[in-house]
Amino acid sequence: MSKKGRVLMAMSGGIDSSVSAMLLHEEGYEVVGITMKTWDYASSGTSKKETGCCSLDSINDAREIAVKKGFPHFILDIRSEFGDSVIDNFVNEYMAGRTPNPCVMCNTHIKWDALYKRAEMLECDYIATGHYAKVRNENGRYVISRGEDPTKDQSYVLWGLPQELLSKTLFPVGGFRKTEIREMARKMGFEELANKNESYEICFIPDNNYRDFLKTRIPELDERLKGGKFVDTEGGILGEHRGYPFYTIGQRKGLEIALGVPMYVTKIEPDTNTVVLGSFEDLQKQEMWVRDVNLIKFESLNNGIEAITKIRYKDPGTISTISQHDNLVKVVFHKPVNAVAPGQSAVFYDGDDVIGGGFIINNN
Repeated sequence: MSKKGRVLMAMSGGIDSSVSAMLLHEEGYEVVGITMKTWDYASSGTSKKETGCCSLDSINDAREIAVKKGFPHFILDIRSEFGDSVIDNFVNEYMAGRTPNPCVMCNTHIKWDALYKRAEMLECDYIATGHYAKVRNENGRYVISRGEDPTKDQSYVLWGLPQELLSKTLFPVGGFRKTEIREMARKMGFEELANKNESYEICFIPDNNYRDFLKTRIPELDERLKGGKFVDTEGGILGEHRGYPFYTIGQRKGLEIALGVPMYVTKIEPDTNTVVLGSFEDLQKQEMWVRDVNLIKFESLNNGIEAITKIRYKDPGTISTISQHDNLVKVVFHKPVNAVAPGQSAVFYDGDDVIGGGFIINNN
């Protein structure tokens, strides 16, 4: 056993997790690689070539790194768990008129739990991933903070991790920029890996067409959603749409309705199959509520604290006051924000540190 300890390294076959594994190996950790098979592309109903973390090529790429560096590698089939939690949630959220966060669900409810269970079975001291984030112990709590590279920071999708799992987690690339990681791969003799393209797709929707995916999962969907109405903010009928699940808050393009002025989706009403359209000003909100909150940096929010709140992955964040009300958190923005979408994650920051996060439940 290494003095540094034994690490179960989640390896997708991509550059970040591969370099993470090699960094840990060079630092003296005993590395055990594991690649999780979360999705079968044949089930997606697409003809697109397999790419990303679930493809056979990616699994082989991960195994090749392990073989060359001399540490063991395993494949873990979690398709059943993934489908039950992530895909069912994805479909149910759209059918409820909300915009889901599949990567958050996957990280917090599937991947880390699966890693933790296998780490215990394999007598590993830590689990590690290739996420661009950092974790440290401060005042008895394990705190996630932004990765060194602001263009790659992934702290937003990790807000749901509990303290028990964070205490065992390592993020080897969190202190580096992407350009540095590519250069490391070259110096380690993996030129092809250094030039490998990244995948930004949802793994179970490789063609990025979630509407077709919903139809595949619910074959009678088109029939059920016939006759849905676009209305204005006063309830006046503007025209017909294709079905409320096919729209998201803030959407302007692809509405297929000409009104003479730019109009945006401001509200979705699944019970009546209605999509409300309004002006850009109608999208502006200054308050929201958040459910299923997981606090990371602090045990509680006391009477309210100031924080930077992000309402989507690429959102730079807005200064706000957040306060706890039983199992919910109220967010009051210091200036209006655009397109608050129920179902998306709201993540609260204290500087670079993640205070916590949860799911947006309304956009009123």
